[in-house]
Amino acid sequence: MERSSSVGVTAALARTRAGRALRRQQNWIQLAKFTAVGASGYVVNLAVFAALVLGADLDHRLAAVCSFLVAVTNNYTWNRLWTFHGERGHVAYQGARFFFVALLALIANLVALEVLIALGLPEIAAQAIAVVLVTPINFVGNKLWTFRRNR
Repeated sequence: MERSSSVGVTAALARTRAGRALRRQQNWIQLAKFTAVGASGYVVNLAVFAALVLGADLDHRLAAVCSFLVAVTNNYTWNRLWTFHGERGHVAYQGARFFFVALLALIANLVALEVLIALGLPEIAAQAIAVVLVTPINFVGNKLWTFRRNR
Protein backbone atom coordinates (compact mmCIF):
# COMPACT_ATOMS: atom_id res chain seq x y z
CA MET A 1 0.00 0.00 0.00
CA GLU A 2 2.74 2.45 0.95
CA ARG A 3 4.68 1.78 -2.27
CA SER A 4 1.71 2.55 -4.52
CA SER A 5 1.09 5.74 -2.55
CA SER A 6 4.66 6.96 -3.14
CA VAL A 7 4.43 6.02 -6.81
CA GLY A 8 1.23 8.09 -7.07
CA VAL A 9 2.92 11.10 -5.44
CA THR A 10 5.92 10.75 -7.78
CA ALA A 11 3.63 10.57 -10.81
CA ALA A 12 1.68 13.62 -9.62
CA LEU A 13 4.92 15.59 -9.12
CA ALA A 14 6.09 14.62 -12.61
CA ARG A 15 3.00 16.31 -14.08
CA THR A 16 3.60 19.62 -12.27
CA ARG A 17 5.67 22.55 -13.45
CA ALA A 18 8.27 21.75 -10.79
CA GLY A 19 8.38 18.12 -11.90
CA ARG A 20 8.94 19.10 -15.52
CA ALA A 21 11.61 21.59 -14.45
CA LEU A 22 13.44 18.91 -12.46
CA ARG A 23 13.68 16.75 -15.60
CA ARG A 24 15.23 19.50 -17.76
CA GLN A 25 19.01 19.11 -17.96
CA GLN A 26 19.38 22.84 -18.69
CA ASN A 27 17.99 23.70 -15.24
CA TRP A 28 20.57 21.47 -13.55
CA ILE A 29 23.34 23.08 -15.63
CA GLN A 30 22.07 26.53 -14.63
CA LEU A 31 22.01 25.48 -10.99
CA ALA A 32 25.63 24.28 -11.25
CA LYS A 33 26.67 27.57 -12.88
CA PHE A 34 24.72 29.60 -10.32
CA THR A 35 26.46 27.63 -7.58
CA ALA A 36 29.89 28.30 -9.12
CA VAL A 37 29.12 32.01 -9.38
CA GLY A 38 27.75 31.92 -5.86
CA ALA A 39 30.95 30.26 -4.66
CA SER A 40 33.01 33.06 -6.17
CA GLY A 41 30.68 35.61 -4.57
CA TYR A 42 30.97 33.72 -1.29
CA VAL A 43 34.77 34.04 -1.39
CA VAL A 44 34.52 37.72 -2.36
CA ASN A 45 31.97 38.36 0.40
CA LEU A 46 34.03 36.67 3.11
CA ALA A 47 37.31 38.25 1.96
CA VAL A 48 35.85 41.77 1.99
CA PHE A 49 33.99 41.08 5.27
CA ALA A 50 37.17 39.78 6.95
CA ALA A 51 39.25 42.68 5.63
CA LEU A 52 36.73 45.19 6.96
CA VAL A 53 36.16 43.52 10.34
CA LEU A 54 39.74 42.47 11.05
CA GLY A 55 41.72 45.01 9.03
CA ALA A 56 39.59 48.14 9.25
CA ASP A 57 37.95 47.30 12.59
CA LEU A 58 34.48 48.02 11.14
CA ASP A 59 31.31 46.92 12.94
CA HIS A 60 30.18 43.53 11.58
CA ARG A 61 26.83 44.93 10.38
CA LEU A 62 28.44 47.66 8.28
CA ALA A 63 31.05 45.19 7.04
CA ALA A 64 28.24 42.80 6.00
CA VAL A 65 26.52 45.53 3.98
CA CYS A 66 29.79 46.58 2.28
CA SER A 67 30.81 43.00 1.50
CA PHE A 68 27.29 42.38 0.17
CA LEU A 69 27.59 45.30 -2.29
CA VAL A 70 30.90 44.01 -3.65
CA ALA A 71 29.70 40.40 -3.86
CA VAL A 72 26.35 41.28 -5.46
CA THR A 73 28.17 43.21 -8.20
CA ASN A 74 30.40 40.19 -8.84
CA ASN A 75 27.44 37.80 -8.86
CA TYR A 76 25.22 39.91 -11.10
CA THR A 77 27.96 40.31 -13.67
CA TRP A 78 28.77 36.59 -13.84
CA ASN A 79 25.16 35.43 -13.68
CA ARG A 80 24.18 37.81 -16.46
CA LEU A 81 27.11 36.90 -18.69
CA TRP A 82 27.37 33.18 -17.99
CA THR A 83 24.63 31.48 -15.95
CA PHE A 84 21.55 33.08 -17.50
CA HIS A 85 23.10 34.40 -20.72
CA GLY A 86 20.16 33.19 -22.80
CA GLU A 87 17.65 35.11 -20.69
CA ARG A 88 19.25 38.53 -20.73
CA GLY A 89 16.94 41.50 -20.71
CA HIS A 90 17.71 45.20 -20.41
CA VAL A 91 20.75 45.54 -18.15
CA ALA A 92 19.28 48.24 -15.87
CA TYR A 93 15.87 46.56 -15.55
CA GLN A 94 17.38 43.17 -14.86
CA GLY A 95 20.00 44.71 -12.59
CA ALA A 96 17.30 46.36 -10.50
CA ARG A 97 15.49 43.03 -10.13
CA PHE A 98 18.74 41.27 -9.23
CA PHE A 99 19.51 43.93 -6.65
CA PHE A 100 16.01 43.63 -5.14
CA VAL A 101 16.35 39.85 -4.77
CA ALA A 102 19.82 40.33 -3.30
CA LEU A 103 18.47 42.96 -0.91
CA LEU A 104 15.92 40.46 0.42
CA ALA A 105 18.76 37.98 0.84
CA LEU A 106 20.84 40.66 2.61
CA ILE A 107 18.04 41.28 5.10
CA ALA A 108 17.78 37.55 5.76
CA ASN A 109 21.59 37.41 6.01
CA LEU A 110 21.71 40.19 8.59
CA VAL A 111 19.06 38.46 10.70
CA ALA A 112 20.91 35.14 10.50
CA LEU A 113 24.23 36.88 11.23
CA GLU A 114 22.87 38.52 14.37
CA VAL A 115 21.31 35.27 15.60
CA LEU A 116 24.52 33.30 15.01
CA ILE A 117 26.66 35.94 16.74
CA ALA A 118 24.20 36.02 19.65
CA LEU A 119 24.62 32.25 19.88
CA GLY A 120 28.34 32.81 20.38
CA LEU A 121 29.82 32.17 16.94
CA PRO A 122 32.75 34.34 15.84
CA GLU A 123 31.79 37.04 13.31
CA ILE A 124 33.50 35.54 10.27
CA ALA A 125 32.16 32.02 10.93
CA ALA A 126 28.69 33.47 11.49
CA GLN A 127 28.88 35.36 8.19
CA ALA A 128 30.07 32.22 6.38
CA ILE A 129 27.07 30.27 7.66
CA ALA A 130 24.58 33.11 7.12
CA VAL A 131 25.56 33.45 3.45
CA VAL A 132 24.99 29.73 2.89
CA LEU A 133 21.61 29.86 4.65
CA VAL A 134 20.25 32.58 2.35
CA THR A 135 21.56 31.15 -0.94
CA PRO A 136 18.22 29.48 -1.82
CA ILE A 137 16.48 32.87 -1.66
CA ASN A 138 18.92 34.18 -4.25
CA PHE A 139 18.61 31.24 -6.63
CA VAL A 140 14.84 30.98 -6.59
CA GLY A 141 14.35 34.74 -6.87
CA ASN A 142 16.78 35.10 -9.73
CA LYS A 143 15.69 31.99 -11.61
CA LEU A 144 11.99 32.75 -11.39
CA TRP A 145 11.99 36.54 -11.57
CA THR A 146 15.23 38.33 -12.47
CA PHE A 147 16.39 36.08 -15.30
CA ARG A 148 13.15 34.36 -16.26
CA ARG A 149 12.66 33.68 -19.92
CA ASN A 150 10.43 36.13 -21.72
CA ARG A 151 7.53 34.26 -23.24
